[in-house]
Amino acid sequence: MRTVLVTGPGGAGRTTIAAATALATAEAIAADASRTGGRVLLLSADPLDDLLGTAPGALSTDPAPVGPAGLWAARIDPAEHFRTEMTGFQERIAAGLELLGARRLDGEELTPLPGSGHSALLHAVRRAAAGGWDTLVVDLPPLTEALALLALPEQLRRYLRRLLPQERQAARALRPMMAQLAGIPMPAQWLYETAARWETELAAVQALIEDPATTVRLVAEPGPAAARALATARTALALYGLRAEPPVPNRLLPQETADPWLATLVAQQRKYLAEWPAGCLPVGHLGRDPHGPDDLALLAGESAALAVRPADPGAGPVVWPVEDRIAEENLLVWSIPLPGAVKSELDLVRKGDELLLTVGPFRRIVPLPSVLRRCDVTGAALRDGTLRVRFTPDPALWPRGH
Repeated sequence: MRTVLVTGPGGAGRTTIAAATALATAEAIAADASRTGGRVLLLSADPLDDLLGTAPGALSTDPAPVGPAGLWAARIDPAEHFRTEMTGFQERIAAGLELLGARRLDGEELTPLPGSGHSALLHAVRRAAAGGWDTLVVDLPPLTEALALLALPEQLRRYLRRLLPQERQAARALRPMMAQLAGIPMPAQWLYETAARWETELAAVQALIEDPATTVRLVAEPGPAAARALATARTALALYGLRAEPPVPNRLLPQETADPWLATLVAQQRKYLAEWPAGCLPVGHLGRDPHGPDDLALLAGESAALAVRPADPGAGPVVWPVEDRIAEENLLVWSIPLPGAVKSELDLVRKGDELLLTVGPFRRIVPLPSVLRRCDVTGAALRDGTLRVRFTPDPALWPRGH
């Protein structure tokens, strides 16, 4: 399955571009006789009724067909997801609630808590990935939230491994006996079952995000704020090991105009657009806010390049290579691409078999490759957008003869 995750600064038109991307993809597949099937799903938590001309269906029941054959849309409902999860959680701990004399909360009483929207979106992506779609276009939250969301599955899985290690979960059959012998209350069965369920779902979502067929499409309106946001996003995506597509400059004004005021805005857009990476996917300004399926079809038709291309069959997972310089300098060098990173905002700390990487407001804790776990960090340098961390073999751990 080909997956495109669409985000951008607030107000940049990411939802419109996500919808235009899905429509352009469905139209391109329908026009290509060599491509069969080609079911495209647009997934969003924002209202799409006015833009699509029809109400999106629910992912849990039946997404609504939209426009040309092969395009469907579904809206994520954080409130419904929260009620379903909370009701199920209460069922799993029913015995404990009865012992405490606690009363269950009815579905009508439950309102979403902060952060439940992120959980709903990850769950929806997981369900969609298992739904047999050929292309999945996901309208993510604004850029800052989206970057945190994309890093969340890996972070939560690490927390689960530390707080509820697998080896302790495997020993749950001995838990009643251990509790009797030691006189210490042991964690309840439902806790480990819940952790195992979370681990399964998070692993599936992380696998989808990191899949070679998944890319992130950044949408912005050319200007000084967008330039900073895109530079920050490129660094964060590289830190998390995710693939960024050429960005989409949205709402481009006509290049030729006799209006002096409009000409000033065009010149400003052109100035900042010159700093964007090559291969951008430009989308023109309609002269109004897009409204209705006709405007959406106009955007998709005039910006056919928005159509999602098939996955590169030769693409593999993102790998940070380790260079062997043992023979020449008694060093191993781990190269970590961080385009746009600034030395003053960069920090790294070795902690056991992990490396804590901080780049500006972003942090990632990554396990060291096995060969580097037997080495000491002896230095690091940031050059040409790549962080090169130097490791020296620890004589006490390094095998003799190497």
